[in-house]
Amino acid sequence: MTFYDFAKSVVYGVFKPLYRIEVIGGENFPSEGGVLLCTNHIDNFDPLVVGAMAPRPVHFMAKAELFSVPVLGKIVPHVNAFPVKRGLSDREALRKGLSILKEGKVLGLFPEGTRSKTGELGKGLAGAGFFALRTEAHVVPCAIVGPYKPFRKLKVAYGKPIDMDAIRANKGSAEAASELIMDEIRKLLLENK
Repeated sequence: MTFYDFAKSVVYGVFKPLYRIEVIGGENFPSEGGVLLCTNHIDNFDPLVVGAMAPRPVHFMAKAELFSVPVLGKIVPHVNAFPVKRGLSDREALRKGLSILKEGKVLGLFPEGTRSKTGELGKGLAGAGFFALRTEAHVVPCAIVGPYKPFRKLKVAYGKPIDMDAIRANKGSAEAASELIMDEIRKLLLENK
C-alpha cells in the first residue's frame, strides 16, 4: 500500500461519516485515460475530500508555500501534490500538469485559483482552459456542495465530461474554455443544492 492509498483510506474513513458525504454522478468519472477534474473551492478540506472520494488517484497543484511548512511540506509530495507559484505563469507546474494528463492520470484543479470566501462560485482562471485545450484529457466538472458542518450532508457531484471539440475547432481561447468549465460547475451546484 502506498502512502497515498493509506492517506486516502484515513481521510475517507474520517470525513465520509463526519460530513455524511454523498457522491453523485460517479458513473461520469472516466475509468481510464487522462482526466482534468475541475472543482469549485469552498474550504481548505476540499483537496482532501476530492482526493478521497474520487475513484482514481488525483494529482493536485498546491501553492508552493505549503511545501516549506514544517511536517506538512514533507507529506504533501507523497499525496500526489506538486508546487505551483501563484500569481505567476509557472511553466514548470504547467509542464508537470500536462505530463500528468498525457500519461493518462487525473489532474485535480480548482479553476478559481483560491477559496471562495462567500461560498459563491468565482471566476475561473485561464489555467483550466489551458489544460483542457492542450490535451485530449476528459474534462470532468465537479461540485462540492457544503457546508462543512459535522453530521450535515456534504455532496460531491461529478458532471458528464465536457465536450471541448467546438472550442478547439474554432481555435477558442483558454479563457473561453475555462468559462465553459465554470458554467458546468455552476449547473452542478444548482442541481445539487
